[in-house]
Amino acid sequence: MRIILASSNRGKIAEFKAYLKGYEVLSFDEIMEPFEIEEYGKSFKENAIIKSRAVFDRLNDKSAIVLSDDSGISVPVLGGIPGIFSARFAGKGASAKENLELLVKKLKEKKIQTTPAFYTAAIALSTSKGDFSVHGWMYGLATSNPKGDNGFGYDPMFIPEGFDKTLGELETSVKEEFSHRSRALKLAMILLKTLTKEKR
Repeated sequence: MRIILASSNRGKIAEFKAYLKGYEVLSFDEIMEPFEIEEYGKSFKENAIIKSRAVFDRLNDKSAIVLSDDSGISVPVLGGIPGIFSARFAGKGASAKENLELLVKKLKEKKIQTTPAFYTAAIALSTSKGDFSVHGWMYGLATSNPKGDNGFGYDPMFIPEGFDKTLGELETSVKEEFSHRSRALKLAMILLKTLTKEKR
C-alpha cells in the first residue's frame, strides 16, 4: 500500500518513514510538481485536512491515501503562541532556527526561564471515502535556554514531562516512545489498517 505524505519537511518525512514500516511512503514532491498549499485553517486539524485533501485532489487517484500532519508548540503564558503558526512564527519562509530564536526571545522578554508548554500533532488522512483525523499531545516545559541539536523545530527548547533534558538532547529512539507525533501516528495506524482492509 502506497501512502503519499503531503509534506516537504525533511525532518517530518524521515520521522513518518521510520514509523510507517510495511508501507511504501513517498512525499508528494517525489511524484508530482511541488505546489504551495495555503494553510488558512483555524486549528491544527483544519490545516492538516487542508493539506491532505489538496494533495489527494491533485493526484487524481481514487486508490490513493494521502497523509499529512499539522503540529506545533503552544506556550500558555504567552497566550498560546506560536500554536498553528509554529512553522512560520518568524514570518513566511523563516527557518526553524529563526522560529526558535523568536520564541526564546519572547520568553526572555518576560524574564521566563521555564514555563509549561505543550505540543499538538493533528494527522489527517484523505481518501476517496473522505477525510479522517486524529490527535496526539506531549506536555512539558519550554525553556529560554535551548540545548541539543538532535531533532528539528523547537526540540532544543522543550523539556518533556518526566525528563530533565530537552528533546534536542534526547535520542530519537527515546522520543519516538512518547512524542506528540508518535501518539497521533499510533491512532493513525488504526485508521490506516481499517482503510486498507476496506480496499481489499
